[in-house]
Amino acid sequence: MDSYLRHVAIERGLSTNTVSAYRRDLAIYSRWLGAERLTGLAEVTSRHISEYVRYLGSREESPLTPASIARILSTVRGFHRFLLEEGVVETDVAHESKPPKLGTRLPKAISIEQVTRLLAATDGDEVANLRDKALLELLYATGARVSEVVNLNVDDVLDPEVVRLTGKGDKQRIVPVGSYARTAIDTFLVRGRPLLSARGPATPALFLGLRGKRLSRQNAWLIIRAAAERAGLEGHVSPHTLRHSFATHLLEGGADVRVVQELLGHSSVATTQIYTLVTADTLRDMYTTAHPRARVARPAPLVGPPAVVEPPAVVEPPAVVEPVDG
Repeated sequence: MDSYLRHVAIERGLSTNTVSAYRRDLAIYSRWLGAERLTGLAEVTSRHISEYVRYLGSREESPLTPASIARILSTVRGFHRFLLEEGVVETDVAHESKPPKLGTRLPKAISIEQVTRLLAATDGDEVANLRDKALLELLYATGARVSEVVNLNVDDVLDPEVVRLTGKGDKQRIVPVGSYARTAIDTFLVRGRPLLSARGPATPALFLGLRGKRLSRQNAWLIIRAAAERAGLEGHVSPHTLRHSFATHLLEGGADVRVVQELLGHSSVATTQIYTLVTADTLRDMYTTAHPRARVARPAPLVGPPAVVEPPAVVEPPAVVEPVDG
């Protein structure tokens, strides 16, 4: 397992976070193999892999969701493929294993008005406010992952209009930065970062914690959660919420899906196309609400055969009574 982790880290160039996730997945797999009293990897069969998948979904301590099972099984399949390539085993027993079917999970985005409220919740002249404003504005302006933003260095802010992001597999991309985000970053660099930098060791990091060190992903999550609470936003708001909102709002504004793919750093356009489902749902809801012929018509009441209307009776005029001579 250590050899496999070195392989994915060095030869495949996967990120530190991805390698850590692989290590956790293999640790769970290793414990299960030990509980099955298998003495070597050559003893593992396809039946064991199927039983392992069932175990993940039904274990008493914390059964996993189909998405988590699919991710762990992907790690296990890659591991057994590596064992075959290295000659450790003679067959790839995990090759035929199928992950559980996943339902279509649409990204959760918030409205433009809610984004505005979230960003306004970081207003202020304190050092932390200046940093938080720049952090949130940049996340929404670029659609970057939180790991990409906290790993930014000052030199990655190339000019007033673009920033260089390093994504999964150390792939770099250049993303434009809007005027609001650029203003917030400039203000932070001039008035906020020097004060934070003086509190800790020298570092090229763009975003710093209150002790002068590079801001962690965990702290970035806490910053966004606190801003969401101040803004009165209900539900779970995370750094990925801003990424989803960035993509959704671009597509709603008419951006091409392949442009959004490049901005998000997706390797496949199929990943980006899930956002088109969000905008299609929004358009359908708006159409149904606004168009007079789109609403579901109420069924007309059942009507029986027309009643037979009798013609009105002819009323004779009253007789004229002559006065009687008396």
